[in-house]
Amino acid sequence: MRGKTFRYGRRVAGAALAAAAALALQALPALAHPHVWVTASAALVFDQDGRLAAIRHRWIFDKAFSAYATQGLDKNGDGKFSRQELAGLARENIDGLTEFGWFTNLKINGAKTAFAPPKDGAMDMVDGQIALGFLLPLEKPAGPGKAMMLDISDPTYFVAFSLADGDGAIALEHAPAGCVASITRPKAPPPQTQNLTEDFFNALNQASDYGSQFANKVVVACP
Repeated sequence: MRGKTFRYGRRVAGAALAAAAALALQALPALAHPHVWVTASAALVFDQDGRLAAIRHRWIFDKAFSAYATQGLDKNGDGKFSRQELAGLARENIDGLTEFGWFTNLKINGAKTAFAPPKDGAMDMVDGQIALGFLLPLEKPAGPGKAMMLDISDPTYFVAFSLADGDGAIALEHAPAGCVASITRPKAPPPQTQNLTEDFFNALNQASDYGSQFANKVVVACP
């Protein structure tokens, strides 16, 4: 969370994402964006009445950020990171992203959807990369027959989100018969940002749409 704690993070000073971002900006002020890379997958979870009730996230962070964020967390010195050792880091990240909507944008019939507080937050280490999982309930479940569009992105492009390869990046759990999901990935790679200054990115905020050009879009339609 860059200048505002991840970028964003001078305000969420305890969050590991904020700390890593602050370090990167102080040590390498000319670094081009993005600074953190996340490979995401998600499941859209439907309830017993066929309503969309929650988004189940799984984010895998790049190795450089993972190495920085986990410094000092191997409490027993066994060279591994247990879920218990990563519990505090998971909590800090989820809590620190609250005011930014957990980088989750969901529109139902064109209207932006609000979320309730996350549940079941946990972190694991997978091949040297931290993986964060959490369940993000909708504030009000959406009934069947709705057109839904989901993207997971940082509008300031401090964090680069990409969906995991393959159709398995998005799952539908307990969806009514006939519901289908389609993924639209960016057709061109992100342009080089070396000529854009840090001041340009620091001026961006959650209302900005700069990062949307790099977002993967998921559309779910139910009969």
